[in-house]
Amino acid sequence: MTESHTLTAESVTLAYGDRTIIERLDLAITPGRITTIVGANGCGKSTLLRSLARLLSPTDGQIVLDGKSVHARPTKEVARILGLLPQSPVAPEGIAVADLVGRGRHPHQKMLSRWSTHDYEVVADALAATGTTELADRSVDELSGGQRQRVWIAMALAQETDILLLDEPTTFLDVAHQVEVLDLLTDLSVSRGTTIVMVLHDLNLAARYSDELVAMKDGRVHVTGTPQEVVTAEHVEEVFGLANQITTDPVSGKPMVTPIGRHHVR
Repeated sequence: MTESHTLTAESVTLAYGDRTIIERLDLAITPGRITTIVGANGCGKSTLLRSLARLLSPTDGQIVLDGKSVHARPTKEVARILGLLPQSPVAPEGIAVADLVGRGRHPHQKMLSRWSTHDYEVVADALAATGTTELADRSVDELSGGQRQRVWIAMALAQETDILLLDEPTTFLDVAHQVEVLDLLTDLSVSRGTTIVMVLHDLNLAARYSDELVAMKDGRVHVTGTPQEVVTAEHVEEVFGLANQITTDPVSGKPMVTPIGRHHVR
């Protein structure tokens, strides 16, 4: 099992240059649970995730990891606790799949140290978990978008962090592989107690696979809670501007959104 860590945003303001994206946002991530950030395009979801991952410094407020500002902690120390899969990662040209996944072990290694048996086992397990073992010797450049996405997820798993942040982890994946990836993340949460925070566009998948949802609107947290508390017809219309009907997902028992287009209003 993983260690339990706290991760919070305290009155965080985030900006790109002179353009403020998020202003005075507060958020506490529940340890050991799957939290998904949802909202319309441009609402600040990925910006918030980048800040939680220490890639974007707040112009005001702070991101706090275990009671201490994440920016006040050594980089390698943070990387052993907190891992990130960004939205559009870029691999070095010509790198083999196994080598890329192996880079996830970097935060756990000392300078000039050799790989341990555990390092090799973790990489092998990460490849197996993502169904990419047979791709180990191939160049990442040769892979399809879906295969590359699974390899990046394998690298994130190989980092063995207690907190895993993922920005649109199902991008480029067909429906079957989307479900496989989200099942895998659920397994991590259940078996290891990994805290998972992800951004998803598909509200129904977010509701099905999450313990908690954070719905954002215009750079602020509009509503947060369980899928049953967040995915209501009123909240979906407020956050997405979408007329909708809520039913029960027959598989998960979670709420399911059916959009109502203007041609289908009775």
